[in-house]
Amino acid sequence: MLRAKRDKIRDTIAAYEAKLREAQADLAHVIATLRLFEASGSPADFPAYVDLNRVFRRGETTKFCMTTLETEGPLDTRQLTARLMKAKGLNYGDKVLSQAIALRIVQTLRVRAKRGLVDGMERRRGVCVWRLPMPPRGPNSPSTDG
Repeated sequence: MLRAKRDKIRDTIAAYEAKLREAQADLAHVIATLRLFEASGSPADFPAYVDLNRVFRRGETTKFCMTTLETEGPLDTRQLTARLMKAKGLNYGDKVLSQAIALRIVQTLRVRAKRGLVDGMERRRGVCVWRLPMPPRGPNSPSTDG
């Protein structure tokens, strides 16, 4: 009789645990839906796993990187990431988001490097240092020599 009671209690606990897991999943979905409806549209409102295509307009990352390299000179991937996140008002302390943006920067600049528009051959502390190539000096270009 005790074994039958034990089995009944064990089955009851298993059924409650299954209902608890289902309720936890339902709660997670409700919370996620509430976040979507309560978001103001600011990039800071989105979780780190958000699609970056919705945070950055088409070509915005490339334009930002090229302009920053032109004005500030050579920068590594981490420095470009920090500047881009600051410009967009994103939390640089969020490691997942900063890594995702850094990968996006590397992708866009590698395409430009294949075209010869940037140079990313140098490495500093494990990351690429990006720079704009020096313009070629032909025979008709003015010389800075005396």
